[in-house]
Amino acid sequence: MTSHTPADTFPRQYARTLRYTVGAPRSFSVAPDGSRVVFLRSLPQPPAGGTPTGSDRANLLWTLDTATGEERIAADPAALLGGGEEDLSPAEKARRERSREGSAGIVGYALDGTGTLAAFALSGRLFTADLVTGTTTELPARGPLLDPRLSPDGSCVAYANTAGELRLTRTDGSGDRVLAEPDGPNVTWGQAEFIAQEEMDRDRGFWWSPEGDRLLVERADDSPVRRWWIADPANPDREPAEVPYPAAGTGNAEVGLWVLDMHGGRTEVVWDRAAFPYLGRVHWSKGGVPLLQVQSRDQRSQRILGLDVATGATEVLHAEEDAVWLELFGGVPAWTPDGKLVRISDEGGVRALVVGDHAVTGADLHVRSVVAVTEDEVFFSASGGAAETDPEPGWIAVGRISHDGKRLGWESSNGRPFTSVTSAVHGGGITVRATAEPDLPGTLVQVARDLPEGVVVDDVATIASYAETPVITARPVFRFAGERRIPAAVFLPTGYDRERDGLLPVLMDPYGGPHGQRVVQAHNPHLNSQWFADQGFAVVVADGRGTPGRGPAWEKSIAFDFAGATLDDQVEALQALAGEFPLDLDRVAIRGWSYGGYLSALAVLRRPDVFHAAVSGAPVTDWALYDTHYTERYLGDPAERPEVYEANSLSGYAAGLERPLMIIHGLADDNVVAAHTLRLSSALLAAGRPHTVLPLSGVTHMTPQEEVAENLLLLQVDFVKRALGA
Repeated sequence: MTSHTPADTFPRQYARTLRYTVGAPRSFSVAPDGSRVVFLRSLPQPPAGGTPTGSDRANLLWTLDTATGEERIAADPAALLGGGEEDLSPAEKARRERSREGSAGIVGYALDGTGTLAAFALSGRLFTADLVTGTTTELPARGPLLDPRLSPDGSCVAYANTAGELRLTRTDGSGDRVLAEPDGPNVTWGQAEFIAQEEMDRDRGFWWSPEGDRLLVERADDSPVRRWWIADPANPDREPAEVPYPAAGTGNAEVGLWVLDMHGGRTEVVWDRAAFPYLGRVHWSKGGVPLLQVQSRDQRSQRILGLDVATGATEVLHAEEDAVWLELFGGVPAWTPDGKLVRISDEGGVRALVVGDHAVTGADLHVRSVVAVTEDEVFFSASGGAAETDPEPGWIAVGRISHDGKRLGWESSNGRPFTSVTSAVHGGGITVRATAEPDLPGTLVQVARDLPEGVVVDDVATIASYAETPVITARPVFRFAGERRIPAAVFLPTGYDRERDGLLPVLMDPYGGPHGQRVVQAHNPHLNSQWFADQGFAVVVADGRGTPGRGPAWEKSIAFDFAGATLDDQVEALQALAGEFPLDLDRVAIRGWSYGGYLSALAVLRRPDVFHAAVSGAPVTDWALYDTHYTERYLGDPAERPEVYEANSLSGYAAGLERPLMIIHGLADDNVVAAHTLRLSSALLAAGRPHTVLPLSGVTHMTPQEEVAENLLLLQVDFVKRALGA
């Protein structure tokens, strides 16, 4: 890690370094023969006359030789662009917003089948990097382009572009041609649609066959999607942006798949798209039938399909039903080399890893994703399934288990398997894992070689991080709170003395909703909470029902009831922790962003007896305005359950506001649009309830701007202190 600049404040450093991710290695791949690791990382940027910092956001492409541990730059954006600035298309900006990508330079890449050639987009142009010789080449391409991917033999690169085309260019520079072009005004080929990117964690829209002779390609037509218009009120001379937004209960993009060959042949993939309109996952591995995972609109039914690429016909390999909803997981479905289907299942109330017909993990583990499938083992990430057996909440580990489930081992970090694994990849007998611990800033990225007996030792290298060292130190105290054993972390001011300082005003700092785990065994994710504590608060972060990591029943207990379960658990955690920590229950505020913003506003509207002030950032206030795949999973179809949407949205509670409420919203937000805040504010005004609205001109759902992010934190502290009399 590098040093910070002397004049840094935490809010400014936190914003400038994108939460201390700038300069940290990321996006790892391993060559199939295990000879090299490929990754992205930015360089330290020396300020004039000062100490190097990790503030350069432009990622370079790097390799690490696993025989020697030597790191080498494979591609440098500054050299490729001649020192010029990046020029990002609106489509690329939208993709980065969907993936919460705030860095610059090379933000993604793809390898050929041998791991010797990489392809990447830079400023809408196409480049390849030879990872053996270190040479880079710009290839002819009709851009601005998106998501270039090499054929397995490295002879071609397929890519999508902003014109909606899927194109193919040869890596010897001899030609660029179209494979598929839009056959309608709102049609794209080779691009994941909005819902897939935002809610399904699927950012790909095409897949090479292992032989490199065919492609599976998504065709998306968003004509059925309702159009919204997002204006920039601070610049009335600019036209509003047209955004296709599939709000709950309205039309989705029509998504299909086609098999394209290199000679213009085209075969449509056939499945019951009326019953299963969502394309969740695609998997095509060497020697295996291509796999599709498709979902019903209500997400209570899904199918894993095998595809006949010659005819386009599909066969149901596994059918799954759930009375509440079904999740999509990373790395599955997949095949073992000997033809067993690998999946993750909630059958029997346990989120288990299933190989073939048998669950190979039990109730003691909560499986989260599959990292890799090898000849004999499956590498997977997991946390505790039975919280009663865990000494502390928030650990995530990588395990490896034999296909028959008879042998289980753990990828340990410094002899501690139960820590927080932030990412992991495996290939060619090499594991790369990034781990974090509560008492160490940043992440530790270790490259390890598999031993025949299944034991892993750290015998290759540690990949250096250039991330800045935080100017403060987080001191989380982990607990299971209350009868429900709600995972929680408590933060007290640095240097706090109970006899001297007495009870502290409380700031609840939740996300509190689906897919957002805040209580983790790590350091950097807790820095924001510690900074608030150092302003004179006892800060509590609680992961109540609906948050991940505790088992299917925990996650699904919020069905049709955001406003009840998630809020009740914040109250239970607060009151339980007050028995051990110096929490002044007469001075309690709550703050949050996105779902956390919804939960914060809900807290002062529904429980003013507990919560005395709230800061609500980018809140979803009317669930009918949020997207289909997310909202309908939890609350159902608004046409069928209007009473559920009414009970879980905020405007109906406006007349009950008795406490100070600040609402913050970016006016350029196309995920949670500013209409959410404006509608709640209108309802509060109509009810005669005073409140504060802070509009952020030009800001999206993320707030990467350094000055904006710093001042937002300072304004929140000032508001909460005045509201609580602290």
